Amino acid sequence: MKELSLTQLKQEFDRQVANLLKHDYHKICDLPKEEFLEYITPLKDQLDQLALPEVNLEKGHLPFVIVIRNELVSSEKAMSLTEQNGKQGVTILRPHISQDFKTIDEITVPESKAYLLLNIDRGKENINLPPSEAMKLIKKTKRSPLTINEGIAIITHFPEFLIKNNCFSLLASRTGKDQRVPAIWINSKKEPNLGWCWDGNPHTWLGSASASNRIGI
Repeated sequence: MKELSLTQLKQEFDRQVANLLKHDYHKICDLPKEEFLEYITPLKDQLDQLALPEVNLEKGHLPFVIVIRNELVSSEKAMSLTEQNGKQGVTILRPHISQDFKTIDEITVPESKAYLLLNIDRGKENINLPPSEAMKLIKKTKRSPLTINEGIAIITHFPEFLIKNNCFSLLASRTGKDQRVPAIWINSKKEPNLGWCWDGNPHTWLGSASASNRIGI
């Protein structure tokens, strides 16, 4: 797997920061741009010692994405700002809302308002596995399942990462009350769709995404 140089990593970081500003994240937070960037720009220094893969959309690999926690921007709002082929993202989690889904106990998310999600895999190898089985495979490889916020961050920065035959589940967010697992897919209206599937159900077009690590400030 080819790795990006430090220069390439920092160029990608700058692109993602510009993308957040383009989507008016600072205005949604009701913060001056400079204050909003104070949550993000220190993360750039964290790239100095990292070895991360280049973008490979076919295999479903990304080096990193900047994740904005929902204390700053709600999941529903962030999802509505995503776009693919001229269609904006939608959230349909009935009977739940995104706030009902909490990070599972096994996963530690940085406390900083923004953080880096590293070495992302879309889940090509676990397509058509029930989420319950995919979780075992992800843990066996010592990787981490993803949260709702992280899934939204991915398609915010890389809309083309979401493809019809390999959409992805987000196994690190659960209600703790039922077997619903959030996932992002392309719906019948060709919109990016944050919804849910059952923990025990496999789908030929749905994998379970993972990452190697998270780094905050």
